[in-house]
Amino acid sequence: MPPKNSLIVILGPTAVGKTAFAINLAKQIGSPVINCDSRQIFKEMTIGTAVPSKEQLAEVKHYFIQTKSITEHYAAGQYEIDALALLEELFKTHSRLVMCGGSGLYIDAVCNGLDAFPEPDLELRDSLNQRLKEEGINSLRYQLKILDPASYEELDIANPQRIIRALEVTLQTGKKYSEWKTSPEKKRQFEIEKIGLTMERDKLYERINTRVDKMMEEGLLEEVKSLDRFRYEDGAFRPDLLHIPPLRTVGYRELFDYMDGKISLSDAVEKIKTNTRHYAKRQMSYWGRDKSIIWKTL
Repeated sequence: MPPKNSLIVILGPTAVGKTAFAINLAKQIGSPVINCDSRQIFKEMTIGTAVPSKEQLAEVKHYFIQTKSITEHYAAGQYEIDALALLEELFKTHSRLVMCGGSGLYIDAVCNGLDAFPEPDLELRDSLNQRLKEEGINSLRYQLKILDPASYEELDIANPQRIIRALEVTLQTGKKYSEWKTSPEKKRQFEIEKIGLTMERDKLYERINTRVDKMMEEGLLEEVKSLDRFRYEDGAFRPDLLHIPPLRTVGYRELFDYMDGKISLSDAVEKIKTNTRHYAKRQMSYWGRDKSIIWKTL
């Protein structure tokens, strides 16, 4: 019986150096790099999502880099379908493939499959979005903490749509959102090896701060200004960004706050650094429960 094909997943916190590591590995084994970063998929976002440079993209073939518009609804469920179809095709000519990214849900979608969540109750979702506008996110966070403390601890509680989705499923079904995420893994027809990159915390935080400064020098503010037109829906200005989820990404939402006169530019930059560090910490917490990851300290 021939050996199974294998997928090598390079993961880790933001700014740790996943892209360079994955490209070097891909060149060694003759593989392309399959992106599994949920924000690098969007073509309008380049600087703030740390898309690989033109030089890096020229070194090896990349997939799922800036292939969708932020105006398209694209989530982990569709990524699972698209990525598995691509893997099936690539495994016809490659026995080992490299996937790289920091989006835990996208990685889980490919490796384990997503849970069969119920179809959304749109009326309930609308009511939760209305509460978000009127009461603020803390009210929704508190309710989730009471109803489903496990989800409260695990989810990105700075992301209102993650909070709303968890509440929506819990209220709609009477079953905790966290309990929907415990179904058996789907068996894949290929081996999976996960390599997690990490480094000493102070060093990582220094890299994050330096990268944010570099993004600003490269024109992150101008990139965010170019996206301002997407904050209009049916001719109406939507500063809350609820209708375009990618615009709530760290590095973008803080600069929109600056553009809206809520904070100074220097405060916005500091908030980007702080929120990016918090995001890196949440990424590590998310993967802490996955005992299959082989960790490599850089």
